Amino acid sequence: MLLPGTAGDASALIVLVAILAGAMIFFEYIAEYPSVIEFRYAAPFNRLRFTTVLIVVFILAMILRAGAYPSQISLVLIAFARILGNLLDFPFSPIRLALLTLAPDTPANVVDTLRMVAAMAYAISGMAVLFFFIAVHLGNWPRGNGAFNVWVNLPMFDPTQGDVLTRLTRDARLNVMLGFILPFLIPAVVKGIWGWMDPKILAEPHALIWSVTIWACLPSLMMLRGIALGRVADMIGEKRRRAYAESKARVA
Repeated sequence: MLLPGTAGDASALIVLVAILAGAMIFFEYIAEYPSVIEFRYAAPFNRLRFTTVLIVVFILAMILRAGAYPSQISLVLIAFARILGNLLDFPFSPIRLALLTLAPDTPANVVDTLRMVAAMAYAISGMAVLFFFIAVHLGNWPRGNGAFNVWVNLPMFDPTQGDVLTRLTRDARLNVMLGFILPFLIPAVVKGIWGWMDPKILAEPHALIWSVTIWACLPSLMMLRGIALGRVADMIGEKRRRAYAESKARVA
């Protein structure tokens, strides 16, 4: 809706997908028991995930919109994104690796645009992870929302497959590790499979926005999930230690 030159069929398809996704989430939350969505009763986990993707898509759309409809907000975002891109574009950084997927003869304006939007998306995703980390350790998440029910907030987690604490700890570490590695791994995989990226693909605003959003937000969402699972594992471990100490005290 924000980008110029969007075809009517594309807009209708986007609206249809948005309605279907909204309906699924509405029925998931209105139901008494969750079936798919994790941490339904542990705000602000899901709100933070949704807001992160929304802000990334909105800001990238405003930056790319400035070419046809410049505004004060778009120009400020472009200036900030250019400064951020220059700061984050250093050797072996995720931004530099994303730029290395471009062919050597890629036009300078395409390289500059990719540097700006990649830096902005990566910075927003990193801020979301930092905010949630602070909320977990300083805001006493999820206990600040009342009693935490593991089985309701993790509907896809099967408690019968091995020790719960061990599996939660393993999944938490795996999610955090993948979230850290993916921004570096995705550009390498893309370059290894497809070779140099066609500048014509990145010159198309829709493809550029969603490609950068997936590259930046997917790792951060995995890190958010890993932090959340790690916190749940710590709570279960603490409860087990407390129960063990109480049982020893009764025996003594």
